[in-house]
Amino acid sequence: MSWDFSTDPDFQAQLHWMAEFVRREIWPLEAIWHDLGLQGLGEAIAPLQEQVKERGLWATHLPPELGGQGMGQVRLGLMHEILGTSPIAPLAFGNAAPDSGNSEILAMAGTPEQKERWLHPLLAGDLRSAFSMTEPDSPGSDPTQLKTRAVLDAKGGGDEWVIDGHKWFSSNGSIADFLIVMAVTDPDARGSQRASMFIVPRDTPGVDIVRDVPTMEHPWEQFGAYGGHSEILYENVRIPADALLGGVGDGFMLAQQRLGPGRIHHCMRWLGVARRAFDMMCERATYRRAHGSLLSDKQTVQNWIADSAAEMQAARLMTLHAAWVMDTQGARAAMVDIALIKFYGAKVLHDVVDRAVQTHGSLGYSTDLPLEQMYRFARAARIYDGPDEVHRQTVARRILHGYSPPLDEVPSEHLPTRREHARERFAHLLGALTAND
Repeated sequence: MSWDFSTDPDFQAQLHWMAEFVRREIWPLEAIWHDLGLQGLGEAIAPLQEQVKERGLWATHLPPELGGQGMGQVRLGLMHEILGTSPIAPLAFGNAAPDSGNSEILAMAGTPEQKERWLHPLLAGDLRSAFSMTEPDSPGSDPTQLKTRAVLDAKGGGDEWVIDGHKWFSSNGSIADFLIVMAVTDPDARGSQRASMFIVPRDTPGVDIVRDVPTMEHPWEQFGAYGGHSEILYENVRIPADALLGGVGDGFMLAQQRLGPGRIHHCMRWLGVARRAFDMMCERATYRRAHGSLLSDKQTVQNWIADSAAEMQAARLMTLHAAWVMDTQGARAAMVDIALIKFYGAKVLHDVVDRAVQTHGSLGYSTDLPLEQMYRFARAARIYDGPDEVHRQTVARRILHGYSPPLDEVPSEHLPTRREHARERFAHLLGALTAND
């Protein structure tokens, strides 16, 4: 089966427009976005969003009936490669996380009433959302161990869910209008059927936004257009029965549907970040002199450039292949490919940015350039959406399923017998050769 990552001329023209638009209109905002604050950045981005909508590039991850373009993963991946060059660009194109993933869940599992109340305003940019799954007391890499509970209140006629639990790293939580919360509805069910998803308005009594957790990526609590990664307590939070998303026990399945395409988009955005860092490294090498010659004449710097180019090309082809498999064969068929690019792409991102920082020396370490922010961002890539170790294990297990021991495998305790057999066989062959001579 042949691979085809080609794009038609009209879409290629759109990609060229996007690249120029992001470079010209969005990159300059990066120097002031923290100073603008949430409202100020929103006002600065609003006219850019209108230009994006006029080009038909708004919320392209959704089907046409919901205002998107119904693009496949290959096209979306190529778009995200451009958007990844700036942390602000996804806001201008209506596909910033976690709103983009939440809109996909609502489009897939929401009732007509839920879509009318939450999805359409979310797509219009009138609402913000958060995805609340990770917990401090259970491993984020294994959502089957979640502890937050949702119980249908039988005393009140069974028309309310009551949620109790402790979450953190609910990105956007402190500025969201509503949260999509993953909670255990049947603790005795199979691991993948224990949890369900619920729509919870942030102003619901019992929803306590404790703080935005400072991290290596953004040590301050709130940052830019995002509300940070919120720690949230859910204490006797009562929501109507129709706040359930999908069916009871569908939470894990919906999360997987959300994460598959999301990981492809992550990896393509990482390639955008890596490419920007790579361009900065190469440019620096052409004019910076040290120890009597340009950096571009140093063998070490040449090796960094060559290795980075090879690694980025490999990661790009792997990611586009995963997108192509998802487009042509479905998400399940792309599982191993997605796991591969998740841990490999994160390593490529880190290594390329690290080399770029090193090439720039103290300037690269300073906040005068975006490289230090890229470096902090790169370290987080090895953790979120599943740590590297989990994805490596997935790949290894799937690969090993295709292998089995040889039929004539002899247990290790019989190794002496095998050696004797080998000696006898060798002696026999040697005797035959001697006889022929």
